[in-house]
Amino acid sequence: MSTYKRGNKWWIRFRFNHQRYFKCSPDNSRAGAMAYEAVLRQKLAHGEPIIEVRKKQQTPLFLDFADKWLKTYVATNNKPSEQTQKTCMVRKHLKPYFGKIPLNKITSLQIEEFKAKKQVDGLCNKSVNNLLGIIGKCLRTAQEWEIIDKIPKIKSLKVAPQAVNYLNEKEYNLLLESIDQKSQFYEMLLFTLRTGVRIGELLALDWSDINYANKSITIKRNVVNGIVGSPKNNKFRTIYLAQDIFQMLSIRKRASGLVFPGENGTYYSRFSCRRSLEKFCHKANVKRIGWHGLRHSFASQLATNGVSLKTIQELLGHSDLKMVQRYAHLEPITLREAIQTLEPKNSFNLNIGYNTETIPEMVLEQNKKQVS
Repeated sequence: MSTYKRGNKWWIRFRFNHQRYFKCSPDNSRAGAMAYEAVLRQKLAHGEPIIEVRKKQQTPLFLDFADKWLKTYVATNNKPSEQTQKTCMVRKHLKPYFGKIPLNKITSLQIEEFKAKKQVDGLCNKSVNNLLGIIGKCLRTAQEWEIIDKIPKIKSLKVAPQAVNYLNEKEYNLLLESIDQKSQFYEMLLFTLRTGVRIGELLALDWSDINYANKSITIKRNVVNGIVGSPKNNKFRTIYLAQDIFQMLSIRKRASGLVFPGENGTYYSRFSCRRSLEKFCHKANVKRIGWHGLRHSFASQLATNGVSLKTIQELLGHSDLKMVQRYAHLEPITLREAIQTLEPKNSFNLNIGYNTETIPEMVLEQNKKQVS
């Protein structure tokens, strides 16, 4: 259509002698826009010039727009950790492939070829989907900024359920035994295994976040590369402390300051924390695991102990229950046991195929009497 409404204004768009014209209607109505278009066409037919003819702008290359997108949209709307991740992925994967292609020339076929290449390069489907999410958001932003009219269809790859890397109770006890219990690193490790906090939340924890009256902590901040921000999902959460953790912190209680400071009272780097953890895993002869794996260990132990997935979700600070479904297989109650909880207590029948070894002796004796 030559007349259309964008936002609160009516516009006209038409071609005349192979030239495209865009114009905002001075009469902000559909009828006014149609009349304005008729006037402009009449002027052009008589060879009269039109003032403020909009010239078509050249569409930028992906590499140029990607830099602008990272500096404006990503820097404004994403957390520091997301900014670092997206900047790295754009530089390492997206720019080398799409960099010299104009935004409006990126096609669905090129997207599919990119997916195939990354799979050949050895990236798993989940990693490829992360890249597709970034380029998809980048192109949608370009469309919102009216730089391109449409974007190609982007189809994600199917991803198998992800295995959870965690330590069982025996393994994390071996890990703790390999570390000097008087060291701060031991306290950091034990604190993570007992609370499930993220590494950035651990490093940013302040003494003022501890409530000694009800033995709890409030997660209020997260630190990435020395930059302090809010926790993931921008939600504060309260975690109650186990007695051993509470006593450990009470011994060196302070009014304020970092609970686990690095050198000179500054923040620890994630790199040094990861390297130290890998060293102690090797020393304890347990599988290598990262700090996020300790978070999984916390959640897995809770699930094994019968804690509900909803409670685990709240403790971990996840916004969606789907994120904790990976621990469902660790819940102690089985599907058969779940159904058996609905059965009447005293109505067992010896002839319906139950394994008699699982039925209490008292009930078996009662059924024998009924049969006789």
